Amino acid sequence: MTARRVLVARQDSVGDVLLAGPAVRAVAGSGAEVVMLVGPRGRAAAELLPGVSLLVVADCPWIDPVPAPVEATEVARLTAELAGLRLDEAVLLTSFHQSPLPTALLLRLAGVPHIAGASVDYPGSLLDVRLRPGEDLDEDIPEARRALAVAAAAGFHLPPGDDGRLAVRPPPDPTALVGAGPYLVLHPGATVPARAWPAERCAETVRALTAAGHRVVVTGGPDERALTAAVAGRHALDLGGRTTLAELAGVLAGADVVIAGNTGPAHLAAAAGTPVVSLFAPVVPASRWAPYGVPSVLLGDQHAACRGSRARTCPVPGHPCLSGVGADEVLAAVHRLLTVAGAA
Repeated sequence: MTARRVLVARQDSVGDVLLAGPAVRAVAGSGAEVVMLVGPRGRAAAELLPGVSLLVVADCPWIDPVPAPVEATEVARLTAELAGLRLDEAVLLTSFHQSPLPTALLLRLAGVPHIAGASVDYPGSLLDVRLRPGEDLDEDIPEARRALAVAAAAGFHLPPGDDGRLAVRPPPDPTALVGAGPYLVLHPGATVPARAWPAERCAETVRALTAAGHRVVVTGGPDERALTAAVAGRHALDLGGRTTLAELAGVLAGADVVIAGNTGPAHLAAAAGTPVVSLFAPVVPASRWAPYGVPSVLLGDQHAACRGSRARTCPVPGHPCLSGVGADEVLAAVHRLLTVAGAA
């Protein structure tokens, strides 16, 4: 008997896709073959998720934060590709500010008979299972649990023994990149500037951690090489632009603690099981987006004027929610997490 083929959609960036991981495992745990629909920004993360059998990558302008124009030919191409997969069902995962309905429309046109999602707006015949945020769905739960709630409403639950935490496929051994011995990771960059800890604070912290006897590894993407070089200086190992996402997962998995803003690598660290010091700008709620399922310490003024603004560029001069966090606070948070890990 052929397994059901279920599409799980999460058309966002790295962190969003990683947070969808438990819901993907819930669907896969039913015995279904999981097809995951992702955007180009989330592809590398989806490739790391346990339970994904097949990827469909499409730039969807109704989700992407820097949207391209809607092109009829691309919509037709994606609809035809989805139709060719002969999907039995779809689970659409979105954040509170996104609508699943454009994707649901494409899936209906592609012949998908059963679709579930969370929608504030009236879905008409586009959704067979609809959760109403604020009524059927608590909006202040962690994003991973929100996704699990949508999957559960569609009839998919985590299999016995699955604790629902984030997870990735076993990453490569990082020894060739970082050498032997314990280390901490500091990831200074963020795709959203309003969520980045100032570079000078990151550099101060590298020096403070090194002075306290810690070995520090600084990580970043190919477009962050200048930033990581400035932050690492002569005190830390600079891996900026030198890792794939899978290799970065290995580096984060091998660390004792990861220090990062609210960005994809913080969620990747959580998926690797590593404690996180989270420099968290309150432009989005920490109740939804803080590192999930691992010991963590949240730093930053959660009551700052930018709270809940969803701003991509800091709307307050001086970026006070994060610029006020000093190296001494980060050092204390690291030692607190190391103590917790040592007692575990």
